[in-house]
Amino acid sequence: MTKQRKRHPIFIRVTFLATVVLLIGGKWYAYVAHADTPYDNFGASINAIMPGPINRVGCDMLKKRFGTVPIPPKGCDGAGRWA
Repeated sequence: MTKQRKRHPIFIRVTFLATVVLLIGGKWYAYVAHADTPYDNFGASINAIMPGPINRVGCDMLKKRFGTVPIPPKGCDGAGRWA
């Protein structure tokens, strides 16, 4: 009879966390770099909850691509205009 190795709970947690980070990070990058519109609800929500420096990078990328749009997406506005 072969002995099965038991996975450690920490390995499973780290793997799960890395997967979630990659999926959310990938969606965030796809939104700020390749979205057809700055008003993609899911992408704008992810960008809005990102930590400050990451949010600023995302907003800068969106502003370069959609700077002519008068109303910025959620998370990139300062008093109703591009921050």
